[in-house]
Amino acid sequence: MTDIVDELKWRGLIALSTDEDALRKAFADGPVTFYCGFDPTAPSLHLGNLVQILTMRRIQEAGNRPLALVGGATGLIGDPKPTAERTLNAPEVVAGWVERLRAQIEPLLHFDGPNAAVMVNNLDWTQGLSAIEFLRDIGKHFRVNKMIAKEAVSRRLNSDAGISYTEFSYQILQGMDFLELYRRHGCTLQTGGSDQWGNLTSGTDLIHRVEPEAVVHALGTPLITKADGTKFGKTESGTVWLDPEMTTPYAFYQFWVNADDRDVSKFLRIFSFRSREEIEELERQTQERPQARAAQRALAEELTTLVHGAEQTAAVIAASRALFGQGELAELDERTLAAALSEVPNVQVTELAPVTDLFAEVGLVASKSAARRTVKEGGAYVNNVKVTAEDAVPSAGDLIHGRWLVLRRGKRNLAAVEVTGA
Repeated sequence: MTDIVDELKWRGLIALSTDEDALRKAFADGPVTFYCGFDPTAPSLHLGNLVQILTMRRIQEAGNRPLALVGGATGLIGDPKPTAERTLNAPEVVAGWVERLRAQIEPLLHFDGPNAAVMVNNLDWTQGLSAIEFLRDIGKHFRVNKMIAKEAVSRRLNSDAGISYTEFSYQILQGMDFLELYRRHGCTLQTGGSDQWGNLTSGTDLIHRVEPEAVVHALGTPLITKADGTKFGKTESGTVWLDPEMTTPYAFYQFWVNADDRDVSKFLRIFSFRSREEIEELERQTQERPQARAAQRALAEELTTLVHGAEQTAAVIAASRALFGQGELAELDERTLAAALSEVPNVQVTELAPVTDLFAEVGLVASKSAARRTVKEGGAYVNNVKVTAEDAVPSAGDLIHGRWLVLRRGKRNLAAVEVTGA
């Protein structure tokens, strides 16, 4: 395999490093034990976290050993947000979220073989620590002037919200994590997002103070930006989560399919495990035939399979094709169809009405007269069947799974009607 530092740089995954040349030598001398932390401040990981997990997997597949830390302790506090204090969650809630996050991470790393990943929890070394021990053994090594210079802290200090001592102390806890993992597992590298750089370097600074002979590193990945200025990992319906109950596999797949042509090359390099040659070929196809969306579809299939499995991926691909007339809607399972239709304009009605009324009510056209024109011009479809009569009324037998009608205007404009009382 190519040098892992070169590989990460080609993929655009290195924004900051404590010493790139020293890190390159450490990998060459390897293997390197490294870690990345994930705080259970929500019941699921999201796409930003996926960047870190897949970066860990790349480094692992280059022959190094990952430690995946799910922060049962730091999750009780949460790192400082830019604008306001976090709401503290109950310990039993955080403990439940720890298990959910572990279950999401485990399929994405290799937990067997010579460089098997290890799952760790920082509650193991903090829950028995007294406040006096924490202040004497750890706190004395941190200088307040350096702590307030950290970007996340200084931003809050200059805001109306200020910052509590609790969140101010978060960087001490994260620094202690690196020290403990260095002592317990020989861990010499921490990875994370560049927005966490202050917290990452708090660990390297602490280790240098208490273990002067240690050689340790931090590596920060860049924040992902989108060409249209919107935030990566967000859709109109909110954050894209890894939990299928919070973001359906269909919505997850569609997020990647709908990626802007200007972004898809970046996304391929960051998220895909395809070779350079395969990625460069997909980039070429995007330039030459953007309407085919070959890169987006390849990325969507790869990542949906990675996160949700091959069976779910096949189901959402079938649903995506069927919605646009390239498959049988009636053959889709009810849950997949419900997820797909939740992503398009939809209305609930209590009784069946003329097609023209339904097209207008769901917003596919501006008015009933516009709906009649659409029918007359041959552009109106119900369940992928062209509507030929302006006064057509669907029957109860047309309802898919006894609930839905799929409406389409032209080739691309979709909507759904759920009949609750028919």
